[in-house]
Amino acid sequence: MKITGAQVVIECLLEQGVDKVFGYPGGNILNIYDALYKNSDRLEHILTAHEQAACHAADGYARATGRVGVCMATSGPGATNLVTGIATAYMDSSPIVAITCNVATPLLGKDTFQEIDITGVTMPITKHNFMVKNVNELASIIREAFVIAKSGRPGPVLIDIPKEITAAEVEYEPINPQADEKAVLAAGHENLKRVYTVSRPDDEEIKKAAELINNSKKPVIYAGGGVVISQAEKELLEFAEKAQIPVSESLMARSAFPADHPLCTWMVGMHGTKASNMAITESDLILALGSRFSDRVIGDPEKFGLNAKVFQIDIDPAEINKNIPTDGCLIGDIKDILTRLIPLINKTERSEWLEQIQAWKKEVPSIYNKEPKDSINPKFICECINRVAGDDTFITTEVGQHQMWTAQFYPFKKPRTFITSGGLGTMGFGTGAAIGIQEALPQARVVHIAGDGSFRMNCNELATIQHYNLPIVIVVVNNGALGNVRMWQRLFYGKRFSQTTLDFGPDWLKLADAYGIKGYRACNAAEFEKVFKEAFNSKKPCVIDAKVDIDEMVLPMVPGGKPIYNMIMELSPDVMN
Repeated sequence: MKITGAQVVIECLLEQGVDKVFGYPGGNILNIYDALYKNSDRLEHILTAHEQAACHAADGYARATGRVGVCMATSGPGATNLVTGIATAYMDSSPIVAITCNVATPLLGKDTFQEIDITGVTMPITKHNFMVKNVNELASIIREAFVIAKSGRPGPVLIDIPKEITAAEVEYEPINPQADEKAVLAAGHENLKRVYTVSRPDDEEIKKAAELINNSKKPVIYAGGGVVISQAEKELLEFAEKAQIPVSESLMARSAFPADHPLCTWMVGMHGTKASNMAITESDLILALGSRFSDRVIGDPEKFGLNAKVFQIDIDPAEINKNIPTDGCLIGDIKDILTRLIPLINKTERSEWLEQIQAWKKEVPSIYNKEPKDSINPKFICECINRVAGDDTFITTEVGQHQMWTAQFYPFKKPRTFITSGGLGTMGFGTGAAIGIQEALPQARVVHIAGDGSFRMNCNELATIQHYNLPIVIVVVNNGALGNVRMWQRLFYGKRFSQTTLDFGPDWLKLADAYGIKGYRACNAAEFEKVFKEAFNSKKPCVIDAKVDIDEMVLPMVPGGKPIYNMIMELSPDVMN
């Protein structure tokens, strides 16, 4: 049958099982939006207040479900407004497909109104991108984009379509993507085939890795976001329990291992626990599972795990020996590799090593236990949210102190329930991501923990939340500052608080009210617990302004570039005054 290019986009998205797309219309994408209008009973479009939020929403959708998220924008500023969201997905290996429409082909390269070379702009931050120059290739490109986005190490793919391609008619033949995936791969460009290929270690490689693990005395697991992406949480638990190996987590893996498990040492790195940082430092074997040895984890690379052999398991060979030299590796899917490793691992007791781990776990900064009268302890906020909302609730964050407190204190027990921006550290990520999660899983509950600095960047999305009546509870951890930057200014810049004090509007309750959303304010622990229960149980959109002291610190802290065992656990009065 002959249909327009715009209708091909709709049919191919439906082929791929897409049920929702996030976006914002404009002139050059009008043909696709017209097709969306005609197919609104088959494919739902979520209109965000800004294109960046549409991309973050697609990202949140993908991270919560494991499926490919989709966003759309028009040319020029519409397309460039997606860039931060695409980069965020790229850094955190999140599978999204971004569709933009450019000016007509004859107008390209002529500084046409709202023209931008978006494929050139996004080349470094996409797994691959396409400019569609022939309507006959449109369907195959869309199909290939989905395969690329979700295969191997997932990531974002951008498709840019000149306007006349969306209007042109073409013969369209539907396919079954699952049954015909091999055909899609065969039709793909030869130089892209590498992104589909996933290595699988042979049995001898697996056996050697098992021997290394069985012979170690003080091993530690450094789990990364790849564990979550691979859906290998059950295998990680079985592996760790059988071998009795403590599990430290990167920021992206904070929901990969039950927080209340005795083997869990929580987060590692700059703001990691003493147990995680010292376990890495004193271990004789570091098992890195789907983790990329970020600078925020390793600190001084010359002094990272000095006493340990490093063995890395990752699906992406480019990550091996990139930041830390390894003593061995397995390249492949983590779930598959752990499944094959477990039968070869000896059931082991490591009583002396685990006793030391438990001793380190007891060493925490004293600020964890203080109960301020005229502000709220961030630890209390996290524990109260979990106590009321339960373990199945999805938690999103922006980026800053509130994000680190959530990572440090929130007792995640279920995979994919913590969704945050890791590699890029994108202020403005969390509200869009919360929208995407809630749209992907309407029966789920989402609580968004935001800093007042970050929330200034995306509070316009309250319009989206209210319009679609999404029961998201937004907790604004309000310390009246860009807290993370202020903390560095206090510690390393002589208390010169340059442009980090936010002692001016908005009034978050009045802003929420302007959008037709219920607002609450809490100035102490008792008030917070009361209003959070009311907000969460209302099952309606809500904003809570939670007052936190401007000089509340995130401890432990490893100064930038220092070894991760060089932790600041307490601050002297002269630093704080």
